[in-house]
Amino acid sequence: MTTTDSTGGAYEGERIEEVDVSTEMQGSFLEYAYSVIYSRALPDARDGLKPVQRRILYQMSEMGLRPDRGHVKSARVTGEVMGKLHPHGDSAIYDALVRLAQDFTMRLPTIDGHGNFGSLDDPPAAARYTEVRLAPAAMAMNEGLGEDVVDFVPNYDNQLMQPEVLPSAFPNLLVNGGSGIAVGMATNMAPHNLVEIVGAARHLIDHPDATLDELMAFVPGPDLPTGGTIAGLAGVRDAYATGRGSFKVRAKVSIENLTARKKGLVFTELPYLIGPEKVIEKVKDGVNAKKLTGISDINDFSDRHHGMRLIVEIKTGFSPEAVLEQLYRHTPLEDGFSINNVALVEGQPRTLGLKELLEVFVAHRLEVVTRRSRYRLQKREDRLHLVEGLLIAILDIDEVIQVIRTSDDSDAAKTRLREVFDLSDLQAEYILELRLRRLTKFSRMELETERDELRAAIQELRDLLGDPAKLRALVSSELADIADQFGTPRRTLLTEAAPSIASSARKNAPVLEVADVPTKVYLSTTGRILRVDLAETDGAAPVPPSRRTRHDAIRSSVVTTTRAEIGAVTSTGRLIRFTPVDVPAAPPSSVQLGAGVPIKDYLALPSWAKGETVLGLVSLDLDQPLALGTAQGIVKRVTPGAWPSKPEFPVIALKAGDSVVGVAQGPDSDEMVFVTAKTQLLRYSASLVRPQGPAGGGVAGISLGAGDTALFFGVVPGGSDAVVATISTSAATIAGADPGRAKVSDFVDYPAKGRATGGVRAHALLKGEDGLAVAWVGVAPALAVGADGGVRQLPATLTRRDASGTPLDSVVGSIGGAVA
Repeated sequence: MTTTDSTGGAYEGERIEEVDVSTEMQGSFLEYAYSVIYSRALPDARDGLKPVQRRILYQMSEMGLRPDRGHVKSARVTGEVMGKLHPHGDSAIYDALVRLAQDFTMRLPTIDGHGNFGSLDDPPAAARYTEVRLAPAAMAMNEGLGEDVVDFVPNYDNQLMQPEVLPSAFPNLLVNGGSGIAVGMATNMAPHNLVEIVGAARHLIDHPDATLDELMAFVPGPDLPTGGTIAGLAGVRDAYATGRGSFKVRAKVSIENLTARKKGLVFTELPYLIGPEKVIEKVKDGVNAKKLTGISDINDFSDRHHGMRLIVEIKTGFSPEAVLEQLYRHTPLEDGFSINNVALVEGQPRTLGLKELLEVFVAHRLEVVTRRSRYRLQKREDRLHLVEGLLIAILDIDEVIQVIRTSDDSDAAKTRLREVFDLSDLQAEYILELRLRRLTKFSRMELETERDELRAAIQELRDLLGDPAKLRALVSSELADIADQFGTPRRTLLTEAAPSIASSARKNAPVLEVADVPTKVYLSTTGRILRVDLAETDGAAPVPPSRRTRHDAIRSSVVTTTRAEIGAVTSTGRLIRFTPVDVPAAPPSSVQLGAGVPIKDYLALPSWAKGETVLGLVSLDLDQPLALGTAQGIVKRVTPGAWPSKPEFPVIALKAGDSVVGVAQGPDSDEMVFVTAKTQLLRYSASLVRPQGPAGGGVAGISLGAGDTALFFGVVPGGSDAVVATISTSAATIAGADPGRAKVSDFVDYPAKGRATGGVRAHALLKGEDGLAVAWVGVAPALAVGADGGVRQLPATLTRRDASGTPLDSVVGSIGGAVA
């Protein structure tokens, strides 16, 4: 082709095409956008990994960096991934590798890192200083790659093959979450608890038409690696329903006495991806700008041995609760998390809710297990084919040898073997390569055993592939094994309490201090705590027993104010001070304990106190003695007002092996009640026990027979309409298998006796029964709940005090009173 320039000159060999600039830009931009979306920024909904993360885990598996091998330099892994699979910069690869190893970012890390992998405030060390290997969870992600469970695609230069997706034995996208910014879209997914997600996935396998509410019974909300408290779950449900939503995360805090006269806020868990240095910076900025008051200092005492410990010192004369509210409003100690569940499904970006995410994963696992089973079936059929041919040869080995010896060459021998013994080409070739050592009688027995085992395995695999129900059951069973292997307890506390930062909070400048109003704090028999502001519930009737839901049986209650201190007494005889200002509040017209939080989580009982339970709440301002009863029959009343100025302290000196079984507060006119495991009930006036100081050990409360222990202790107001509820059982039955027999009788039917006597029989045991499992005495009605907090029914009719009771339909975990 010849063209001319402006002067008429011609240029040989040139070709000029005119294109529309807007069309070219549009096409180029779409190609770039698709490349970013599909190849870089968004995770696949099946294995929850971006391409760079998938390539890292696969290449490390190919390098043999298993958990039982030594660590290697991160730079080596980065180089291998960059050179073979990921044609991008080494910094991007190393950043992705670091994130996979950070336990404060990932709920279940897939890489085991050795060295400085950074913190929430500091970057990691360079790749040449850190070392890595695969974590056990990564082995579950890669398991089965050699069994044709997923498709392989060429790498960037078509020289190597890489998996299109990993088998992913657990729902990685929901467990570890993810974030990414593509062109025109982004994703931000919250981490969850593996055990809860697996439970929901298994339920979906068994019930494909399950509703969102059913799935949320297993997955109530995110479970963040750094813990914290999620305040308000409405946004979480929106995200589970539509794929988009938001929630607020609060730091976990306790109010402690730093010195005899100074209190402080101690933060042991921070919101997700918030570091202590960021908090310190914001607090200092707020103090300088006069937005925060009442703070004298802030220090970070966090270390590897004791974990997070950020202390905010409170100035004398300021309320710690009010300062805490300011901190929640003006610092990242309460932070928002916006959920945007965008992931790739069949190569296309989609916004997915909880059920859709689980459906994609379950479908992926069904396909993986199906392909794995087909692969294994083919391998076993091929092996059986060879074994059957070898058995034919061994059974007539002399003729086989004769045929081979009289053949001119190996091809002729193969042809004659096929014709004489009716063998396939593979069988004949395998026989020709047979070693003489295999011609023993023992080898024949081994082959016959292998043949039988192969036939059984083949039939089992055929049955599995032919029955979708068996296939789904196998997937569910494998998920259960993964949950048992890698599951950990929930770290993030979920509450229905309204967050401090509302949409209009920053605009309307709300009052920072919490109003000190009258309130009533309830503790359920299942250990949940809730408060009801009395000023808001004037005229509102409590929930009647006919409308009861879960957790509504009351163990203890106390009337106080939101900013006053109250105490929680535990089975070890400790009294723990706290203020109910941040205890979840019940709706004014519906007092339901299910809306509360577990008191062990609320009080942050230490991990070493696993057997310690909270038995009751007491007012520290009430001029009434505190009464305690122990399993060894000791009773004690503590002088009111004689409380040490410590956040926690013992209120009784227990003997070795003894524990508190009940606690209450009341005047001398009340009656004390013991009920033992051997059915004895003793009541006497509280005035018979003289109050002591907290250091005292108490006095004999009831005389116990051989092998007997006190099962219940309580205080009954004088002249009240009280009842006695008991449930008998047998120690020979499996725990939870026999509901036992229950009896409810009138308290006045039991005569009062003297202190330290044996009392009277409260329940007649039948043959096979050897004691009481549950006992309770208090103001009627008596309400029963199961171990899960579900409602249980007790006999509605009062019987005589020494009756044997009536059989129960289900097991009762505890008995308590009604909301009053």
